[in-house]
This record gives sequence, C-alpha cells and structure tokens, in this order.
Amino acid sequence: MIKLPQTIKMVITDFDGIVTDNCVYINQDGSMSRKINFKDIMGFSILYKNGYKMAIISGEKNKAIDILSEKFQIENYQDIRKKLDVLKSIISKYGLTDEEYIYIGDDINDYDSLCHAKYAITVPGAVKKIKKIPNIQITKTNSGEGAFREIVDALVE
Repeated sequence: MIKLPQTIKMVITDFDGIVTDNCVYINQDGSMSRKINFKDIMGFSILYKNGYKMAIISGEKNKAIDILSEKFQIENYQDIRKKLDVLKSIISKYGLTDEEYIYIGDDINDYDSLCHAKYAITVPGAVKKIKKIPNIQITKTNSGEGAFREIVDALVE
C-alpha cells in the first residue's frame, strides 16, 4: 500500500509505463497510439479538483499528454532526455520542499529523478534497477490498469 504524507502539493509523473500500459500500437498508416485507462484519467481529474499541482515529464512526444494537460492544467514536458533537470526546475519554480512532491517513474530515464525525490513511486513492471532504489514504493496495480489512480487514491483519501 502506498503511503504518502498530507504535505504533498504536487504530483510529478512519467507517462508511458505509468499512465499507459507501456505499449505503443503502430497502425497500418504508420501512426502510433497508446491505451489509457479511464481510472487514470479520473485520477488526474481528482487531483485537479482537489487543488494539487501536476506535471508530466515524458521522454516521448504524445498528443494524449497535450489533451490531458489542457483539460486538467498539467504542466507538460515532452521529449525530455534529462528529466532530473526539469524536475529540479519545477521544484525551484514552486519552491517545493522534499515533503511537498512525489515523483512517479518506471525506467532508466526516470532513475535520477526517482533517486532525488523523497517520495518515489513506481509500478510492478518497472525495470529492476528502478525497483532497487532505496525506499521506493511500488503500486500493487500494473501500469495502464489504474496504477496512477492507486497513487491518487492513497494521496487524497
């Protein structure tokens, strides 16, 4: 069970492998798409309605991130190679302490950010290196099946 303090003000997350099932579907016309579980979309809505700040830091570019960002006022950082630099700029922008934000990620490009965050969370399908980070919390729910919502529920309830 995910344990988070009442002091959290901001949720900062990776996208693919957290909100999606970590799969890319390549259509016959060459376009790509991803599946998003409505539980996770509702998670963004719950955070928005409860006044939490949110940011997505993704290594890929994805129109779904743009749509969610516009709808729920999520800060949107895409095609990012050094996520820790963006994480630090967000922390500085809002003057956040270690007790005021969480970082959620699942793969090597999230490693530095997860190590930097006091409250780091990943999913069962994360790569081994991520799951070995000291004090990382792991959701019971898989990515793309409501893992993000599990975290939201732990934060809001």
